[in-house]
Amino acid sequence: MPRALVLGGYGLIGSACMRALAGAGFSVTGLGRSRKAAMIADPEADWILCDISATSVEDWRSLLSGVDVVVNASGALQDGARDDLEAIHVQTMARLVEASEELPLRIVQISAAGVSEEASTAFFRTKARGDAILQDSAADWVILRPTLVLSPQAYGGTALLRAGAALPLVLPQILPEAQVQTVHVDDVAAAVVAAARGDIPAGTIADLTEAEARSFPDLLAQVRRWQGWAPPRFRSKVPGFMLRWLGRGADVLGHLGWRSPLRTTALQALSDGIRGDPTTWAQAGGTACRSLEQSLAQLPSTRQERLFARAFLLLPMAIGVLSLFWCLSGLITLLEPGRAMAVLTDRAVPGWIALPVSTGGAVADIALGVAILWRPWVIRAALGMLGLSLVYLIGSLVVAADLWADPLGPMVKVLPGLALAGLVAGLMEER
Repeated sequence: MPRALVLGGYGLIGSACMRALAGAGFSVTGLGRSRKAAMIADPEADWILCDISATSVEDWRSLLSGVDVVVNASGALQDGARDDLEAIHVQTMARLVEASEELPLRIVQISAAGVSEEASTAFFRTKARGDAILQDSAADWVILRPTLVLSPQAYGGTALLRAGAALPLVLPQILPEAQVQTVHVDDVAAAVVAAARGDIPAGTIADLTEAEARSFPDLLAQVRRWQGWAPPRFRSKVPGFMLRWLGRGADVLGHLGWRSPLRTTALQALSDGIRGDPTTWAQAGGTACRSLEQSLAQLPSTRQERLFARAFLLLPMAIGVLSLFWCLSGLITLLEPGRAMAVLTDRAVPGWIALPVSTGGAVADIALGVAILWRPWVIRAALGMLGLSLVYLIGSLVVAADLWADPLGPMVKVLPGLALAGLVAGLMEER
């Protein structure tokens, strides 16, 4: 049985490739750096856990022992707290190719349509350099370059597409000049299987795409119809400067560990257009990719789909509100410590207890409000908010039960914050 190693095996494309290769009779091993993501993707699969960007040539030689095909489905959109494009796209490929020099091994590289060393984004430029290393130094390789990948799994650009189409009453008119082509994830996986079997000649570089292109607003409108929403009341044009501000804000969040599909790389890629030419793939013997209409017809549009689209929009709002609420709560207490202490001292709590309790609570509030903005800490921060809120509620019942009858409801208003923190903790998931 031939063996296949899939880099980035729990990603949107990688997981589809693993399933397709296994169904085609390959013994498949996935490789990635997150055990949690691997177990979510497929707990029964064979996994190797390591960071490919830090894997040496000697380590690659060990990993490649007995492997017949390597499928590189790993990648990152933009530099950030967790990603280094040069390391992932270029250095990894150089080490992998060097380690495979003496091996009877085919490398199937999943790149992207439109890559070029003169491209407008670092993503496309580093992808192009990785492709060039493979072309120049490897003996047996195929490079596949999909356009915008549609999948039952929503992640990155496909999640943003779903969310943008689901806006209540409004269909934003974004980048009206951008032309976009799509490809179904199963067509990408089928192309990988064909390349892995040797049905596609070595040295093939082919775009994987449907034949037709349409404007990004038209694509958004078709996705909205597929989701089952009512036609929009308004079609609002989004100014270019607003998109640039959104992109720069998303870039800042990238340094806090967030992989937002609104980062400048994604917006620039959309602005340039996501286009491909299916001719080379057809000439290499590949099966034609599905059209957008065929892809959407074969993807389920269910209640879960619509709930996800709306939740994707609301989750960042919820995190922002929680951060603002907790930071302001702590800052107000620190700015007016006397008033904060009076809540306790007026109820016979000694000052030597009231001061550290009010000050410590304020510092804890600010710490949680800041921590929830750091992506790796979101769930822990939300759970911390739940725990500290419960402490405040129980403490109020013991020391200041009269606050529950206050007309302004200072204690009652803690309950929506509890619910919001629980919602964030429950909805946060990497993939």
